[in-house]
Amino acid sequence: MKWVYIIASILLFVKMLLVANPSADFPLPIVETIVRESGVPNAVSGVIFRNRLYDTIFEVVVFTIAILGCNYLLATEKPFPMVYQLPDSPSILLARLGATISALVGIELAIRGHLSPGGGFAAGVAGGTAIGLVAITYSPQAMQQIYQRWQAARWEKVSVLLFIVLSAVTLCGWELPHGDLGTLVSGGILPFLNFLVAVKVALGSWAVILLFIHYRGLL
Repeated sequence: MKWVYIIASILLFVKMLLVANPSADFPLPIVETIVRESGVPNAVSGVIFRNRLYDTIFEVVVFTIAILGCNYLLATEKPFPMVYQLPDSPSILLARLGATISALVGIELAIRGHLSPGGGFAAGVAGGTAIGLVAITYSPQAMQQIYQRWQAARWEKVSVLLFIVLSAVTLCGWELPHGDLGTLVSGGILPFLNFLVAVKVALGSWAVILLFIHYRGLL
């Protein structure tokens, strides 16, 4: 039986190398249609926040449930006595430099994700990466204080509720004017949905990072 698997693997590898994938002529017109109907040059954002918005709503809800699950499962455990962080100055400097770059990329994608490659989810991941890099070089108590001072948990819930409400309005067929294609204020409701997803993912990542630091001592 092992030789059957080996031969099948070799044939699959040869197929991937020698047999070309069939190409159709229709993808480009479809992309042009999505761009025209959504009003944004980033066709991926048009698909996520318009053509398959119903699926995107539940993706956001699933992410929210995952965060609540982390909080629920770890709530009964004892806090970890030690937090593992980067010990040397060069690593700390590089981590904070990377956090700055990630934060700037996240802000850029959150504001202009409907115009360029990227979008709300990518922006949230970039923001969460920045927070994670700061967390492994900064005091956990200070991170927790900042999280509570700015009421990040509340803003996370508000962003989810606003996203669901605006998505429901969009699914009912009500849309804002698209504006001029390629400008910052274009695409109707899409830029707002893009920004809300970025806020939700970034703040949710922050909450999970704090939980794992508190109960696991590391990310």
